[in-house]
Amino acid sequence: MISYDFEYYLPSSIKEAVHVFEDLHKQGKDPIYFSGGTEIITLGRLNMVKTGAVIDIKQIPECQMFKLQHDSLITGAANTLTHIEERNLFPLLSKTVSEIADRTARNKITAGGNICGQIFYRESVLPFLLTDSQMVIAGRNGIKTVSILEAFNQRLLLEHGELLVQIKTDQSYLNQPFISMKKRRQWDTGYPLITVAALKVHGMIRIAISGLTSYPFRSTQMEQKLNNRGNSLNQRINEAIHTLQVPHLDDSEGSFPYRLFVLKNTIRDVLHQLEGEE
Repeated sequence: MISYDFEYYLPSSIKEAVHVFEDLHKQGKDPIYFSGGTEIITLGRLNMVKTGAVIDIKQIPECQMFKLQHDSLITGAANTLTHIEERNLFPLLSKTVSEIADRTARNKITAGGNICGQIFYRESVLPFLLTDSQMVIAGRNGIKTVSILEAFNQRLLLEHGELLVQIKTDQSYLNQPFISMKKRRQWDTGYPLITVAALKVHGMIRIAISGLTSYPFRSTQMEQKLNNRGNSLNQRINEAIHTLQVPHLDDSEGSFPYRLFVLKNTIRDVLHQLEGEE
């Protein structure tokens, strides 16, 4: 049970949502945007999140969109992971989100909520990083579209009062060869150790990782080493790992050396499958 009271707002447009946020902020209520609300509820019960008001974006049409439009897939931030999985318009995204939490949780967790969340895994962002997707962001200065490679650095870089509305992905990426692998220490639905998503584009493998450090990431330096076919498989993997300069993550799920060990073996599996090696 959440130990504090808060106000609830359900705007029907982007303009209304931004206006409500600004008004509540002026009143000192520290408003928060949400769609699924699972993380806010979970962390609120632990007193790790506190707010005087929440603004639910689920009724905003742009946030609900999930369709192909003008050679792009539009993924509204308020789409649940279950809906994305079942529609299967973007197979890599569908596979990646299908392994987040359990079915009951995925019925509530949204793409935007997962990407913008505080829990460090945030696996939903991995396919979008691999496809150079565009983030549609709304705020008091209007709506802007920014490359995810600019807008996401350890987290989604939102200014005060901004909200993620949609993610746009070029249709050409949607059916490229892909792999999404999640490795857990125990149980089918427990927290992951490592999640690796990979996409093969024009014969080159792109890779994005969650669980090694406190944020999900894509590394083009790793990709350069992994795609150097002049070297042996082991050499490519070792050189790719050596490019990593990320904060160490050690917790009850696994130490950093163990996570690194799991990552190496997962990358090996990815390369075997995408390159057809034996």
